[in-house]
Amino acid sequence: MRICLIRHGTTSWNAAGRIQGRRDVPLSDAGRAQVRGWRLPEGFARAACVASPLRRALETAVLIGFDRPVIDGRLAEMDWGEFEGRTLTELRAELGPAMRELEDSGLDFRPPRGESPREVAGRLGAYLCSLAGTGRDMVLVAHKGILRASLVLSHGWEMLGKPPVRYEPELALIHRLAPSGALTFEAAVPLAPES
Repeated sequence: MRICLIRHGTTSWNAAGRIQGRRDVPLSDAGRAQVRGWRLPEGFARAACVASPLRRALETAVLIGFDRPVIDGRLAEMDWGEFEGRTLTELRAELGPAMRELEDSGLDFRPPRGESPREVAGRLGAYLCSLAGTGRDMVLVAHKGILRASLVLSHGWEMLGKPPVRYEPELALIHRLAPSGALTFEAAVPLAPES
């Protein structure tokens, strides 16, 4: 079965560079316009859709054509704890070398009272194992942390250095999910048609 992972459209916090984490920030007007211009990758128009419970992901799922996406909390964004609402620039200025040390910890980066990328990858891996063998292609509408976790699972990426695959807000990540639960990356596909 194939899995199409899509990150939600732009929010006002994305535009301001603020870390959203579990904060329930809706899409901005610009984000709604952005998503209305997206087209699902070939073969996914009739797929099942599961979305994070956060409004920005749910709204994105509806705008791309899924009137009633299934909601699953395992697709929620990484919990950024005390860093939510802040910008990386603010945190780097305030915390100095301590922030650099945190950022250099890859999968074990953990904001105060938050969740690590390793935990997010574990959460996503367990969810995908529950889907393995169902045979139906799926669209998962989620967050940057979930897309990164998919690359951790498919490539063994430790989140040190550049990601093995370019992922941007307007790219869908397509993976193949084996009956064993193993995830294999297939492609990064633009959601917006080229003009």
